[in-house]
Amino acid sequence: MKNIIIATIHSWNIKLTQEFASSKAGEVHIITEKENLTLEKLKLLKPEYIFFPHWSWIIPSEIYENFNCIVFHMTDLPFGRGGSPLQNLLERKIYKTKISAIKCSKVLDGGDIYLKRDFDISNGSAQEIHERAAKIVFEMINEILQTNPIPVPQTGEIIEFKRRNPKQSDISNLNDLESVFNYIRMLDAPNYPHAFIECGNLRYEFFNVVKDGDKLKAEVSIFQL
Repeated sequence: MKNIIIATIHSWNIKLTQEFASSKAGEVHIITEKENLTLEKLKLLKPEYIFFPHWSWIIPSEIYENFNCIVFHMTDLPFGRGGSPLQNLLERKIYKTKISAIKCSKVLDGGDIYLKRDFDISNGSAQEIHERAAKIVFEMINEILQTNPIPVPQTGEIIEFKRRNPKQSDISNLNDLESVFNYIRMLDAPNYPHAFIECGNLRYEFFNVVKDGDKLKAEVSIFQL
């Protein structure tokens, strides 16, 4: 087993990382805080790979230029480079996608491709989808460690996504059930801005949506503005 680092956040990713580390004979180091990802620390650990299953911060060039850094993106790159891939896919009603393992580079999500795996996002909340994706990501990490694939340049038309902002969670202008279903579930995860409607001085936030025949059912929290 190679000496590797896995840098990740969110409880489900950390749990999978710990399970992964306990099942391997080599050294698996876990980083969960931005402040601990430093060039000085990495030089001491000398990892052969640094994997980023889910990381919310820009990786400094001094790190990806000196180490093999692999990030994971929930689109069939180069389609869907950029922020909020899950939300941008569901807004476009794209349910069949891929998880791409790519070499970190100066161009955001523009690095060479190590692996791609099919991924279905037709059902489930954002958290459920991310948890399913995490399991596939760790399978990909294991495959990369076993096979040492040579990354290849991305090919095809570049389509860029923009990171969504909380104001875009407003569902008052949606006019079909499929869009409402997608919006509520794609924002249903901890620390996400839930889908909402504001009426007068009240704000209605929706979560736990399910299809029920020709209608939707969801839970709602109501806040005073």
